[in-house]
Amino acid sequence: MKKKGKVIIFSAPSGSGKSTLINHLLTLDLHLEFSISATSRAPRGGERHGKEYYFLPTEEFRRRIDAGEFLEWEEVYAGCYYGTPRAEVERIWSGGATVLFDVDVVGGMNIKRVFNEQALAIFVQPPSVEALRQRLVARGTETPERIEQRLARAGYEMVFASQFDAVIVNDNLTRALAEAEQVVRDFLHG
Repeated sequence: MKKKGKVIIFSAPSGSGKSTLINHLLTLDLHLEFSISATSRAPRGGERHGKEYYFLPTEEFRRRIDAGEFLEWEEVYAGCYYGTPRAEVERIWSGGATVLFDVDVVGGMNIKRVFNEQALAIFVQPPSVEALRQRLVARGTETPERIEQRLARAGYEMVFASQFDAVIVNDNLTRALAEAEQVVRDFLHG
């Protein structure tokens, strides 16, 4: 993929608050545009195809993997794929914006390797595993079994925090929002 612009990567365990930080950044005049990821999982809540994700049947997802249409992809849970369409990056850069990714930790590290110094990789860390559990339960979108799966994965993901360019501990939302904004502004103007 020809490198034309900058990219900002947000990764975190599910429920850490990265979507809240991303949504805040998108309201600012920073010329950021959200890269919509693809997934083979079913929509949750009010999620819509082409807005939060491109929801693809598993076979279609696998066909696109084979065709090389993803910048990165991963089978995050058995039979549940997530990936970053290459076309999203090209679309955003062609409009003159910086690409903003919301991806899992492995995907974030893979994207950082592709773009190197053109990428800012930010890890959003929950204050504790128990706080993460409370956030996931409060969402009301997951079964207890699914919450336990997410918590197990979170423990694995938090090991990689030190490999990111910046770590934001989301224990105080006001402070986390300000820190995310400052780190992104410094990267864009540096």
